Parts: sequence; C-alpha cells; structure tokens
Amino acid sequence: MILIFIFLAVLTIGIIGVAGKKYPCLGKLLINLCLLAFFFFAALCGMIVLAFTTPNAGIYSIFLAAAAVGLALLFSCLLWGVFRKKAVWIPTICFLALVLVSSGGYRAYECYLNSIPTVGEAEDLLLLYAPYGQNSKVVVLDEPATLRLSEEIPRLDGATALFPVYSAFARAVYPEEALADYLRVEGNQYRMNENPYLKCTKTANAYESIISGNADMIFVAAPSEEQAQTARDNGVELTFTPIGKEAFVFFVNAKNPIENLSLEEIRQIYSGEIMTWSELGADHLGEIRAFQRDEGSGSQSALERLMTGKNLIQPPTENRISGMGGIIKQTADYKNFKNAIGFSFRFYSTEMVQNNQIKLLQIDNVFPNTDNIENGSYPISSDFYAVTRSDANANTLRLLEWILGSQGQEIVAKTGYTPLAASGISD
Repeated sequence: MILIFIFLAVLTIGIIGVAGKKYPCLGKLLINLCLLAFFFFAALCGMIVLAFTTPNAGIYSIFLAAAAVGLALLFSCLLWGVFRKKAVWIPTICFLALVLVSSGGYRAYECYLNSIPTVGEAEDLLLLYAPYGQNSKVVVLDEPATLRLSEEIPRLDGATALFPVYSAFARAVYPEEALADYLRVEGNQYRMNENPYLKCTKTANAYESIISGNADMIFVAAPSEEQAQTARDNGVELTFTPIGKEAFVFFVNAKNPIENLSLEEIRQIYSGEIMTWSELGADHLGEIRAFQRDEGSGSQSALERLMTGKNLIQPPTENRISGMGGIIKQTADYKNFKNAIGFSFRFYSTEMVQNNQIKLLQIDNVFPNTDNIENGSYPISSDFYAVTRSDANANTLRLLEWILGSQGQEIVAKTGYTPLAASGISD
C-alpha cells in the first residue's frame, strides 16, 4: 500500500509539474491543493493501516508514519523539480517540522512516563512462593503436618494476594509428587506448569472455577454481588469460612504529604466529590488521580462495599488497572504519580510488592499494622475466606478443618497475615 501511494504521489506531482509549465497559475493552484490533499490522505492512511495492523502501536507510530509519508512527498517534489516554488517547499518543510517536533515531544513524554516508578508485581511473583521452588519464600512447618492427603486431593485456586498462604497449605498437606511438576526448568530459569491441585487464576476466575466445579476450595476476599448472583443462578451454594484477617489499605506516593484520610474522605474521593489534593491540605499536587481495579477483583469488590451510600465514579480507561500488580493493566502497571492514590490488601502491598516509593495511609488516624488489624481498631479490616461448595467431598472438609486448627493458623501467622482469634482455633 505504501508503494502504491508513493507511485501515485510521484505520478500526480509529475502531471502537476507538466501542467504548471503550460498554465502557471493553474499549476500553482493544483500543487497547493494536491499537497494539502496528500498530507490529509497520508495521515488518514497512516492511522487506518496502524489500526488494522498494529492496534497497540500508539500515537508515536502514527507520527512516524506521517513523517515517512512526508519524506516520500519531499522526494517526489525533488524528483520533479517543483521545489523551486515557495508555494511548495514552505508548506512541505513546515509540515515535516511539525511532524518531527510533535513526535519528538511525544517521545519525550513517553520517556517521562517510563521514568515514573510503578507499583507492580515482581517478575515471576508466584515463583517466589512455589511450594518447592528454589529459594522459595513459602512457609514450612517445623514439624510434619497432622494431616496428609494422598487421594482425592482438593484442587486449590484463589487470589494472587493469598497465594503464599494456600501454597504453604499445599506443601504441608499434599505429597511432594503431586506438586513436583509445578515448576519446570528452562535454561537457567524456572517456569510454572499447569498443576491440577494448585493454581492461582485470581479472584474473578477462581470464583468461576468453584461455581463450575473446576476447583474444590478457593482462597479469596468476599464476593462481589455479581459473583454471588452467578452462584445462585447456577444453583451452587457456597460456604465461606473465615481463615484469617486482612486490612484493605490505601496508599499514595511516598512524597505526598498526606498521612491520614478519613473513611468519609476516601468515599468522597472515589465518588468524585473530592477532586483535588488541595481540598485535603496538599496544595501543590493538583487533581487526584484515583486508580481502580478490574471488575470482580477482590480489592475492587472491597472498594465497592466500602462505598455504602455513594456512587463509585467511572474511572478513565488509563486509571482502570487489571492484574493485582497493576495497582498493585496487564499492559500498564499503576504509575506512581505524585498525585495518585491506589488500594490493595496490606500483606500484598507491604510483603509481596515491597515498593518503597509508596506509603500506606492511616485511616481515621489508625495505621494498618498487624496489631491494629487483630484488635479491630483499623476500620477496614475484614476476614478472608476459604470458600467451598455445599457438596464438598470429605477430603476438602478435612483440609478446611486442618486450616482452622493450630498448624493451619500457624501458617497464616508466619506468612504475614493476621490469624483468627485464639478462641476460634481448634486442634
């Protein structure tokens, strides 16, 4: 297509050049009109071609396409000798200069964005907590587990933020050979295999799996209304068993002077009632960039439950993050802009991401540490669950009972979550 366009450009300018020698005024008019038409057509063709061939090429690629077409036109003008006319070379040079300056400016802006730290998942995050991975960080009990399952092994799935704890459950209770193919070696690196007994497909997919019967137990936060309705529509009764507590936290750039927000201020930010940081006492940060997660994720559902009595604003596309590490867009991590605010769960943001470019906020003057979660003073603490079906098999129920016992709760605590109160733990 580009070659056809260049051929037509050369042919057209040649015809104009010949016509201009016989009818100078007509030639000059035709040259100006054709140049304008070519520039418009070039930009249009560039955008159409990019849209169908490289939909993620971005604005910078469009600039490059326009520059390439402009250079083709410049070559054509030189070839036919029409550059001696100011009516030709002045607009041509201006057009090329505009394209180059625009593309350079956009590229500079891209470099600026790339320089901003991101709050994203560490590379191969789940490998760090693989049951038998090299240098795995998964918790190992000091003594053999009191429960060992070798038949009808329950299939586990769940949220990314909870993977360290249910990976540890699997290592403690399941035979090693059941998890031996969880990792494979490629060169000098480990990669994950599909394992029937241990998966991490994230909250939304985990709920789908247990409703469809493809998982026996999932580890997640409370469901969204849509997820609960899907279970009802499919005639599936889910049982939610609390196995620990966790804090829902909000964080900002480490240089943001704000240290504390009230629950009402959080609701006002995410309902659009508070739009700028100056309304909260930080005059130099401008408009609040409030990131959200994808629908059905555990943290997005937590935010929706928090917004009681207020409507959650629809965020701009670039502020909607998918993947736990995005805010912590599978294509664009949460950018740690100075004016940004994001949310997650405490363990994930402090232990798994460990990004010192963010700081957790106090809510109603209470910091989200383990003590304040345990004593209930942090206002957005909630249980996380082992979710089973009402028709769960015997081994799934035995595993659930063990998780609620002393060894299971020891794993919860050693992993970094807040275990259930001692009165709720059975041996």
